[in-house]
Amino acid sequence: MQQKLRALIVDDERLARKELRSMLAERPEIVVEGEAESVAEAAELIRAEEPDIVFLDIHMHGESGFDLLEKVDVPFKVIFVTAFDAYAIRAFEVNALDYLLKPVNPERLARAVERLFEKQAARGDAPRKLDYNDRVFLALDDERSRFLKVNTIELISGSGDYSDVFTSDGQKILTPKPLREWEERLPEKYFSRIHRSSIVNLEYVDRVERWFNRSYRVHLHHIAEPLVMSRRYAARLRSKYG
Repeated sequence: MQQKLRALIVDDERLARKELRSMLAERPEIVVEGEAESVAEAAELIRAEEPDIVFLDIHMHGESGFDLLEKVDVPFKVIFVTAFDAYAIRAFEVNALDYLLKPVNPERLARAVERLFEKQAARGDAPRKLDYNDRVFLALDDERSRFLKVNTIELISGSGDYSDVFTSDGQKILTPKPLREWEERLPEKYFSRIHRSSIVNLEYVDRVERWFNRSYRVHLHHIAEPLVMSRRYAARLRSKYG
């Protein structure tokens, strides 16, 4: 079964969003999770949904799609969808996967989606799930590596393509591994994402207390400062363990 990829559409024209969504509905391997009509709205939605692919307009009410890429550090692929052909070179300088001109040709869109899945396949098979008593091999930099027991991980805090791993014996380990990869591999029975930048080991949670705006604060055994759990992740946690 082919993997499904989660997508967002960012365009300030409602009809353009509707048309692209309709075309993508013909591609069951792409699931459109939401739409945005401004850079600010898109940035918030990307941080919340963490999509695999963003179909991004360039000109939006005095804003630029390029501005969006400077505001978010969540990794995702970009396919620009625009009425202007003058920005193609710049688009590929920011590693855009493709550049589609409006009105979008269905066959051209199909080729862009195929390229997207070719990129995914080129990454190779996903690594196996870790067990709680496993050891994980961490590359720390070009010269240093180490093994780490999974059950000693208390907190993982991510930023872009890197993450800090906090262990139960007080270590903090910086590793070039994104948070999404940790989330895919860690055993769900013990580890849960509580924020877009935090994964915690539930075995090390002391208590959870309500905070403002329907969010929560999570206190861990060996972490001095409590962590914020957003209401979206709290709802996800309740549905999983409630």
